[in-house]
Amino acid sequence: MDLTAPLPTKKLLRAAGLVARLLILVWVLKAIAPAPPIVRLGPPQTVHTEQPAICVHTRLTDEVEEWKIQRTLSMVREMGAPTIVEFFPWPYVEGERGEFDWSHPDRIIRHAENQGLDVIARLGLVPHWARPPVHEKVTTFTYLTDEHFEAFADFVRAFAARYRGRVDTIIIWNEPNLSIEWGDRQVDPEAYTWLLRFAYAAAHEGNPDVTVLGGALAPTTEAEDSLYGMSDIRYLERMYEAGAAEAFDALAVHTYGFTLPPQDEPDPDVINFRRVELLRAVMERYGDGDKSIVITESGWNDDPRWTRAVRPGQRIAYTLDAFDMVAAWPWAEQLCIWIFRQPLDLHNRRDAYYALVSSDFYARPIYEAIQAYARGWENPYAP
Repeated sequence: MDLTAPLPTKKLLRAAGLVARLLILVWVLKAIAPAPPIVRLGPPQTVHTEQPAICVHTRLTDEVEEWKIQRTLSMVREMGAPTIVEFFPWPYVEGERGEFDWSHPDRIIRHAENQGLDVIARLGLVPHWARPPVHEKVTTFTYLTDEHFEAFADFVRAFAARYRGRVDTIIIWNEPNLSIEWGDRQVDPEAYTWLLRFAYAAAHEGNPDVTVLGGALAPTTEAEDSLYGMSDIRYLERMYEAGAAEAFDALAVHTYGFTLPPQDEPDPDVINFRRVELLRAVMERYGDGDKSIVITESGWNDDPRWTRAVRPGQRIAYTLDAFDMVAAWPWAEQLCIWIFRQPLDLHNRRDAYYALVSSDFYARPIYEAIQAYARGWENPYAP
């Protein structure tokens, strides 16, 4: 180093030397780092279960490592659940209008098939090009105006056609009776019904054998004029009044128990597991009793710091009782537990205590209890 050089030059030389050393360190670390695991499909698997109504919401949307997708779905199969609900966001596939990238759903569906699992596909969210420019209006990923309903329907058609015979059940949107899921706007059951109409026709054009699930309604007691949402019961009534009966093949419902056991009587002013019976009554009142209900989200939480959670032993007992109840309801199909596993537990503490498996694949007691129930084994946590 030239000690007679001006001071700024000396600083630059020191900085350059530091950068060079850091680059060498990065190169060395890359050279000695283990290669990423090679993921190969094994022989096709079969789910062994005595309880075909068991279903889990896998939420692999943001899982970037393929071996973790494979391991997750393998553990679902080993637990004895024959069906999963998985979210396939519209923006992930059609980031630019008319340009489809199917790599994300292809990968998940390929691994689900290999494990012998049926897939219920939840479709939603909105790409940037289908929302107002940010300089005109700041919007969320759930903000979809009626002028882009047909664009969403085009995506639904393409999805249904691509996976015909592989994914034959589709959920249109998620919890549209909550403001946060409707673009942070006041909810609009009539607008959702129009969206459902567009999507229903498109889905059946892409796959005539598809089952379209409407609703996916969140359990809430919000008033009809609330800025946060609308009671799922009243929302469904208004959907029927807007002509929704012709726009879905079965109703998707979310039903959570919070601190209440599943046997608690249904009550319009209470959120509990049997609230689903009130939605069933609405369907029958509007002459739609021939359709079934699929509970696409449900469960109890055992977070020790949440006032709406239960103890782990209660969670196991309530969950198994709920499976028995659904099996006895002739109008109900799957009971899908939220949530099987999330990619990172620290990202969302609440969902970490809804999960059956930790992000590092530790099977929690609730997993083992459901597995024993599904496979006809003795419950290891029976009182």
